[in-house]
Amino acid sequence: MPTLDLAVRDRIAIITLNNPAALNAWTQDMQDDMAAKLDELDRSPDVDGIVLTGEGDRAFCAGQDLKEVASFTENHVEEWLDRFRRVYDAVLSNSKPVIAALNGVTAGSGYQLALLCDLRIAHAGVRIGQPEVRSGIPSITGMYLTWQSVGLSKTAEMMLTGRLLEAQEAADLGMIAEILPQDEVLPRSIALAKELAALPKHAFSLTKQRIRATLMPGLEDAFAAALDADKQAYGDGEPQRTADDFVSKKGAKQE
Repeated sequence: MPTLDLAVRDRIAIITLNNPAALNAWTQDMQDDMAAKLDELDRSPDVDGIVLTGEGDRAFCAGQDLKEVASFTENHVEEWLDRFRRVYDAVLSNSKPVIAALNGVTAGSGYQLALLCDLRIAHAGVRIGQPEVRSGIPSITGMYLTWQSVGLSKTAEMMLTGRLLEAQEAADLGMIAEILPQDEVLPRSIALAKELAALPKHAFSLTKQRIRATLMPGLEDAFAAALDADKQAYGDGEPQRTADDFVSKKGAKQE
C-alpha cells in the first residue's frame, strides 16, 4: 500500500514517499498526508529541518499514480489541483529548511515538488523533468516552475518534448545544487538541512517568506490556467486513455 513515511534523525525530519513498485508515484492520500505532515513539522519545536526523499534506489517520485488518473474525469480536476496547491504551499510556506534528496527518477508533480524545495541533492543517475505531454496532460504549473528556474527556451523544450534531463544537465542549469555518489545523497541532505537550520532563524524565515511571495502570484495564475486546460484534456479523455494503456501494459508484463 502506498504510504508516506516519517522518521526524525537528530532533529531533522525525513519524509519518504513509499510506493516503489510505481516509482514512488504518489496517490491523493499521500498528497493530503504530505501537506499535513509539512504543516505539523513546521510547528514542531522538536524538528529543525526537513528532507524529502523516495523509497528504494529507483525514484524520488514519478508523479501522480496513474491508477488514479485512469479513473479521473473533468469533474475531478478542480479538487485534484486544489490538493496540489495545498501541498505546494506547505513546502513554500514552511519556515524550516526543506531539502529534496533525489534518489532516482523525479518526474511530473514529483519534479514540481522537488523544484519547490529549498535545495536539491542528487546522484549522477537521477533524471528529472516534466513528461506530462507524453501522457496526454498539459503541463501548466510545471511550466511555470521550470520557467522560473531556467527561462523560456529550455522550458519550452522540456514541456513540449517531455524529455527528462540527466542530473549533470540539470545541475548545469542550476536545478540541482550538488551531485554526489548515490549513498551520500541522503546523508548530505540531512547535513545540509542542519547547516541551514543553524543559520539565524529570523533572517532565514523572512527570506523564505519573500521567495514564496515572489513565486505565489504566478503560481496561482498557473493553477487557474491549469484548471481550464486540464478540464479540456480530461473532458477529451486523452490522459485517461494513456494512463489506462500504461496500467494495462504493466499488468500484462507482470502476469
